[in-house]
This record gives sequence, structure tokens and C-alpha cells, in this order.
Amino acid sequence: MTQTPPVAARRPSITTHHGIEISDDWAWLRDQGYPKVTDTEVLDYLKAENAYFESVMAPHQPLIDTLFTEMRGRIKEDEASVPQKDGDWLYWTDFETGGEYRRWWRRPVAGGDDQLILDEPTLAKGKEYFRLGGLSVSNDGRLMAYAIDDNGSERFELRVKNLETGEMLPDVIPGILSDIVWTADDAGFLYGLANDQWRTDNARYHKLGTDPADDVELYHEDDEGYRVGVGETQSRKWIIISTGDHVTSEVRLLPASAPFAEPILVAPRLSGREYDVDEHDGTLFIHTNDTDPMWRLVTAPITDPSTWTELIAPSKHFYMTGVVTFAEFFVVEGREDGLDQIEVHYYDGRSPRRIAFTEASYVADVGDNPEYAIDTLRLSYQSMVTPGTVYDYDLASGGLTLRKVQTIPSGYDAAKYATERVKITARDGTEVPCSVVFPKDFPRDGSGKLYLYAYGAYGHAIPPGFSTTRMSYLDRGMAFAIAHVRGGDDLGQQWYHDGKLEKRTNTFNDFVDVAKGLIERGFTHNGGIAISGGSAGGELMGAVVNSDPELWGAVVADVPFVDVLNTMLDATLPLTPGEWPEWGNPIEDKAAFELIRSYSPYDNVRAQAYPPMFISGGLNDPRVTYWEPAKWAAKLRATKTDDNILLLKTNMGAGHGGKSGRWESLKEAAEDMAFVLWQLGVAE
Repeated sequence: MTQTPPVAARRPSITTHHGIEISDDWAWLRDQGYPKVTDTEVLDYLKAENAYFESVMAPHQPLIDTLFTEMRGRIKEDEASVPQKDGDWLYWTDFETGGEYRRWWRRPVAGGDDQLILDEPTLAKGKEYFRLGGLSVSNDGRLMAYAIDDNGSERFELRVKNLETGEMLPDVIPGILSDIVWTADDAGFLYGLANDQWRTDNARYHKLGTDPADDVELYHEDDEGYRVGVGETQSRKWIIISTGDHVTSEVRLLPASAPFAEPILVAPRLSGREYDVDEHDGTLFIHTNDTDPMWRLVTAPITDPSTWTELIAPSKHFYMTGVVTFAEFFVVEGREDGLDQIEVHYYDGRSPRRIAFTEASYVADVGDNPEYAIDTLRLSYQSMVTPGTVYDYDLASGGLTLRKVQTIPSGYDAAKYATERVKITARDGTEVPCSVVFPKDFPRDGSGKLYLYAYGAYGHAIPPGFSTTRMSYLDRGMAFAIAHVRGGDDLGQQWYHDGKLEKRTNTFNDFVDVAKGLIERGFTHNGGIAISGGSAGGELMGAVVNSDPELWGAVVADVPFVDVLNTMLDATLPLTPGEWPEWGNPIEDKAAFELIRSYSPYDNVRAQAYPPMFISGGLNDPRVTYWEPAKWAAKLRATKTDDNILLLKTNMGAGHGGKSGRWESLKEAAEDMAFVLWQLGVAE
């Protein structure tokens, strides 16, 4: 072990785009044989960084162990989900005491023994990484198709099990990247294969007992920026084949009883128009942003899907996020001024009913409701101070029945904590919401320490939910905040649009301005803030350490998307063509090239002092390739002017999500937290 950080060699590599030369001294860290990584020099460098990480963190192992013990103590070892009825069976999952992975169970509704239908611990035994992908039980309950990934590459292998006999069928399909949808007769199912660029450009039908090489391609997408998905309507009468990118979508329907029928095109793709579809008694319910970024609901007869009639108009304050049709009612989900709402609507025109929740800030959504004809609706609920809760909502009475509250074995007293939702004015005058949770006795005189998190991309909102891991910060006197920056859709789709493409820098500015606003409100001070973000949120971390390094006392960047310009210039990479609607296409558009070049974290590393940083990557990550964090760390080491610690850890057997298994992933969370507490000087 060594306390001397490794030094990656500088090997100038110059490319020219739009007449501008781009120099990249660490381009060699990308193995030319990727996705296979065999270059010994590359591997030796990553291993050296890992050895340095282990050496630096070794003195803090007692703290890591303490944190892990705390975090584990808040998790019920034999946690089980609330059983849910689907046909003749009740289904649920649980963990064995001490188990890393779930077990999947069912029992007959009419009574009978519990049946273990999938044993993840057995499937994961001896593997460094394991993840269950799609899982789907046939309509008659006899068969189960599921997919697994055992290296983090997100290329899943599909298998089929006979649930009556326990035998595995010979049907094995490698390389899938989709859900699995059974046809009505259970003779086969639809799925999608990942192509060589890790893009799902197809929907295929597999008939049980046949060679997968003979599977029929029911749909193929020619636009390399689009991804194909398969699903089904709530009634299961129709199979959905959807295709789209980040801004445009297109949906086709197939009768579940006739998968080889001519697909029904709901509406042809129109740039900038997104929509999704459910169906009830021959009427399509189409949720779309065609006229407004707050979305609306229209209907159309399935015999004439192009004739749209508005059912629910867009609202200035209510952002409609989804619609599900059931036999006797349909559910509309959305956020009103950023706060989750669930509404029950009736086909006969009765006034809709909004389900009421009492807290001022919370997260609520429709949970697992697999059946079409139901009289109770399963809901999930939590807040920053309320543990995860499961309710059943009675459609007749409007009452909520508590089914489960997340158990915290080591104990939890909500009265010890407080939460606030504050609005902070960004530099352009926009009010940016921020959710904060803190101990009741937290000082508001600027002396406190605060952990600030954000994501800010793809229209992905970060809800103000509950976290047992977070409590280790709170119980050491820190505050925890979520900045709901533009780029997410926390306040509607326009909030997302205002943080992408030519408006991308709003995301970075919002985050910095929220931090400064929290300082002004007495939550903390310059250098008293730890920040973190992953993937596109890691890009955010890279941007703000370049722009405002003095604000941050510690930075955690997980699988960070920091080499934005080079990645968006390389159309051979798995994600790039589909990402251009999000970031811009710098190959064809010089303005997009210049904009990305102006903020791309890797390209804007400069000779200045940087805060202490912990960067992670995954060797098998197909989303943010391992060389992005590796190159960034190498460039930071060679350029920064400070002596602050910089760590790079690469998971050599995992992908985008880090290690699998609930305890192994918790150990990584404990490492992150130990680094933050160490750098902020918080009492251990």
C-alpha cells in the first residue's frame, strides 16, 4: 500500500472539430477493445488508483465499520413486501436474515403453501455482481420468464422456469435489454435485444420451445437515437411497442391475443411530442405534451386513434405525470406546485376525488396494482421524516388502510428532526425549491455542516423522500438538503426544458445559488458543504467544482458524466446518438460544440485549488464509461494547485450502479460518508 497517488502518463492526442483543435492527454485510458478491457497499462493504472484509495482510507476503516453497522442496524434484516393479489395468487418478496438479495414468493389466494418461485441468493452465489432485470409470470401462472446480469454490463440473459414443476425450460436468450410481456395464450412473449451499441432497436417474439435465433422481429427502429420498449395496457388486452428518444415518442399496439397482427399506430412521431397510452373498453387514454409542457389527457377510439378529444386540459399549476386505466375508474398522477397528487377519476363523469395527505412535504405514488378490476388501490408514501409507508385506498369509502410502515430496528424518533421546503432565488430571478431535513437543535447561525445533493437532468425529479442512510449525517448534527434544480421536472416539464441543451448551465447555476442561499439562511458556511451527485449529477459536480471550488468542503462524484464533449462527439458509443436531444449534437452543430466545450467538466479543469474529492467508476459501466472518471481524476491530479485529497475508485466487477447486494452497496455508502465526515471535520 502507498500514500503516494499514482500518476497517469500524458500522451497528447489532438482531434479537430469545426476547425478547432481539441487536445486530450489522457485519451489512452480508453481501451480500444472496449467493451472488453484488456490493456494491461490501463488496468494497472486503475488498480494503482484503487490501491491508493485503500491506503488512504485504511486509517478510517473503524469509522467506515461504525457507519456500516449504524446503517445496517436501521434495516430490517428479514424485510418483506406487502403481498399483492394477481389472479389466483398473492405475490411478495422478502430477504432472509443477513441476505444480500431478495427471494420471490407466492401462495394461492384460495389457501395453500407458500411457494418460493425465484431465489436470488442462490442465483447470485459465488458472483461478484448480480442483478435481476425483467421478471414476468405468464397469465395462467404456470411459467415465469426472468433476466439476470452477473457483471454489471446491463446485457441480461433471459431464462424461463416452470413454476408448477420447478424445472428450467431450455429457452435461454442472452443480451436482452427490455421488459418481458407474455402473449394472451402464454405460448410466447415479447422482448427486445440490445444491439452491438447497447441500444434496443427492436421488439421480438419468442415462441416457447423454439430456437431464439428464429425469433420473429415484430418491429425494428431505424433511427439510431431512438430506443424500443415493450409493455402492456393495464387490462392486458394490448401489447405496447414504444419507441422514442428524450423528446419524441411513438406508440404501436398489438392485440395480446394476436401478436402477428398489423400493429395499430396511435400517432406518428412528431418532433417534440411525447405521449403514452392506456386503454379502456376500446377507448385509448393518451397522456401527452402536444400542446403544453404540463401535459394533458385526451381520448380516442382504438378504431380511429388519430381523432383526439381532450378529457383533461393542461393546468398551470398541476403537472400531469401519468395515467392508468382500471375497470371502473382511472388514476391521474401529478405534482401541484411540486407536491405529489393522486386523483381518482370516473368514467361516468362523477367528480374526481383527490387523495389527501397531511404533511406539508411528502412523496406519494401509485404502488403495485397488477390487476385491472380492483376496489382498493395500493399506494406508497414517505417524507424526509416519515419512513416508507404502504396504504390501501378504498375506492368506495375513500379511506386509507395502513398496510405497512418501514421498520427501523435500531429505533427512530421523528420528533428529533425537522424538515423545511425553502425557495431560493437564482441569479436569473427564478425561485428554486430546496428540501432540507435537520436535527431539531441544528444551529442556524452559519456554524453548521450541510450535505447538498442534486441530479438535474433528463427530467428526473428527486423527491423529498426518506432515507435510513441519511440519518448517520443527521445524528452527527448535520443538515441534509436536496436542490430541485432545473433539468429535473420537479416543477413541470418546462422546468426540465429550462435545464437542457442551450439552457444547460441553469442547472449548474441553480445548484451554486441554492448553496449560497442556504449559507445566507444560516444553514452553513463556505467550505462547510459536502456535495454529491452521480452520472449526470456527477457532471453537475464537475461543473461546480470548476466554477466555485471554494464553496465545497468535500465532493463525492459517482460514475460522473464529465467527459461530455468527447462522448457527444463519438457516435459509436452506446448512448451518444440518443443523448443528442438532451445535450446537443456537437458533430453537426458548431453552437452545440461551443456550448458543451464551455462547461464540459473534463475540458474545463484548470490550475486552481479544488476541494477534497472522491470519484468512483465502474469498469463494466455501459452508461458512463470507466475512462470518464479515470481521465478526469488524472487531469485533476496533473492540474490542480492544492494538496487536498483526490481519490478514484473503480469497481472492477460492476457497472453503473456500483456493487450489488444490499450490504455490499451499503459498504460503499459507508465509504462515501466516512470520506465526507473526515473532510468536513465532523465528530466521528
